[in-house]
Amino acid sequence: MPGLKQAVHEIADQLPERATWDDVLYTCYIRQKLDEGIRDLDAGRSYTQEEVGKRLLGKRPECK
Repeated sequence: MPGLKQAVHEIADQLPERATWDDVLYTCYIRQKLDEGIRDLDAGRSYTQEEVGKRLLGKRPECK
């Protein structure tokens, strides 16, 4: 994974010329959350869809 400065440069390079500060902040936020999710998966901190359903609904979800 690239360092923070490198990641910010990559994000800036991919934004359109007319990007706003809101676009920059939103894109950085999404990148941060994706990186956190990947770290959680790598560390084994994840749940199956069934486990999430049990935790949220208190029962087995009926997903097919």
